[in-house]
Amino acid sequence: MHRYRTHTCSDLRQSHVGETVRISGWIHRRRDHGQLVFIDLRDHYGITQCVTDVEDPAFQEVEKVRLESVVCITGRVVKRSDETINPKLPTGEVEVRIDSFEVLSAAEQVPLQVNSEEDAGEETRLRYRYLDLRREKVHRNIMLRSAIIASIRRRMIEQGFFEFQTPILTASSPEGARDFLVPSRLHPGKFYALPQAPQQFKQLIMVSGFDRYFQIAPCFRDEDSRADRSPGEFYQLDLEMSFVEQEDVFAAVEPVLAGVFKEFSEWQVPGPFPRIPYREAMLKYGSDKPDLRIPIEIADVSRLFEGSDFAIFAKIVAGGGVVRAIPGPKCGSRAICDRMNSWAQGQGAPGLGYMIFAEGEARGPIASRLPAEAIAAIKQATGMGDGDAVFFSAGKELEAAKLAGQARIKLGHDLDIVEKDVYRLCWIVDFPMYELDEKTGKIEFSHNPFSMPQGGLEALESMDPLDILAFQYDVVCNGVELSSGAIRNHRPDIMYKAFAVAGYGPEVVDDKFAGMINAFKFGAPPHGGIAPGIDRIVMLLADVQNLREVILFPMNQRAEDLMMNAPNEVRPEQLRELHIKLALPPKAAG
Repeated sequence: MHRYRTHTCSDLRQSHVGETVRISGWIHRRRDHGQLVFIDLRDHYGITQCVTDVEDPAFQEVEKVRLESVVCITGRVVKRSDETINPKLPTGEVEVRIDSFEVLSAAEQVPLQVNSEEDAGEETRLRYRYLDLRREKVHRNIMLRSAIIASIRRRMIEQGFFEFQTPILTASSPEGARDFLVPSRLHPGKFYALPQAPQQFKQLIMVSGFDRYFQIAPCFRDEDSRADRSPGEFYQLDLEMSFVEQEDVFAAVEPVLAGVFKEFSEWQVPGPFPRIPYREAMLKYGSDKPDLRIPIEIADVSRLFEGSDFAIFAKIVAGGGVVRAIPGPKCGSRAICDRMNSWAQGQGAPGLGYMIFAEGEARGPIASRLPAEAIAAIKQATGMGDGDAVFFSAGKELEAAKLAGQARIKLGHDLDIVEKDVYRLCWIVDFPMYELDEKTGKIEFSHNPFSMPQGGLEALESMDPLDILAFQYDVVCNGVELSSGAIRNHRPDIMYKAFAVAGYGPEVVDDKFAGMINAFKFGAPPHGGIAPGIDRIVMLLADVQNLREVILFPMNQRAEDLMMNAPNEVRPEQLRELHIKLALPPKAAG
């Protein structure tokens, strides 16, 4: 017989009755009935009930063992009586009568309950993450993550992609988020950076002649934590393809994402994914990450307020601003409208205008100052009628869109009209190549500076920069951005010009992106790619609201690893080896 187990804690069935078996695991629960003690023994695979009575040699040791101790049990499989069968367990028709009981590792009093989902608080959960991971739900999430990654890897290989690994120690990049820096011992005063993404390397793989690349890539960014963003590090499905246009990338990625969502959920995954231009998304949904499960579309009604008697909106439109109308089905009551207005003020907005439709007329301060034809046009644009309301967001275009988008989401959830049991994925396309920094008045890249501008060199030389679109795209699922991607700018002349438009001379490109720009001068294929976030995919499929629920050992919101006590101080001799002298900020008084 094996030293530790002949079966796992999920194996035993009625067919094993009468056999002597050995199982090992953790004490999940213990129930003392005086003359009988029951133990639920748990391992990675499941739970088996074990029992001993006062006559058994093992009784006293079983009676005093603590929860979460690791034990090895040898005994006979017996059938449970009909009234004690547990239909919730695969092993619920049998139990093991304990013949011998060995404590392999005794546990101290645990700081959190493993056998319940009671919230022990984030700090305790992360400090004792190895205990938290023993809990059924978190354990299941991590196993789901493993299965999803295996599925993605299989699907990518089946599509002809090859898995390569890119460097972890690389050069600092001036764009994007803040780098994690690693000092060089051999090169005093110089630093490596952990990659924010394998962006330049994967493009160089295409230049090197490999046609289709992917990896499950670790990425490192020194940025603040959010529910959908882990501080420090995250993983993405990084991929790149040569000799492709935008639709080729979509055709390769859609089956992978749709297949994974269908494989690991019973929800619907409609396809093909709709393509929504960025400007249309911002208008209709108030966001470039639209949740298409919400059947509400925002309308632009700016022209209806031009020169109107509603002076506030008329002034905004005259100053170049916009007015957005958000349909509010079945919201035709003053109480609902007042709540929405108070909510908007809580978001930092002056308020949220409204118009109520009832008995064939429009009511409210806005309606009283608009002509009948303007009110009719608003009804038509929003599809609202008696018993409904329309809410208004006005201001600068992006500000008005943001508030309207947030109101749309709130209404969707408050009215319980968010479509159930479906993953609605879409592509957001035609992002602007550049944007205007309102503080400095300078032209800046909107997103990825390595994207190919639509129209190429001619567009850069002849068009207003703010009108130039990029071959850049996002894939979004239920309001969560899974990834950004692009067809890359693979020509040095176009790249120099694209950076020049944003105010960067050729010397900046040659210095900061030397590896890539030099490689492009020796023949680069047209190429493009994308990098869907693994953590966010798992978060959606696990139906949790926080990435920390699907990551093995996450940091807290302050980017601290409470379990390993990182970051921490290092020894003075380590600093001397690296030629580093600390210049710490003064400690706060008191």
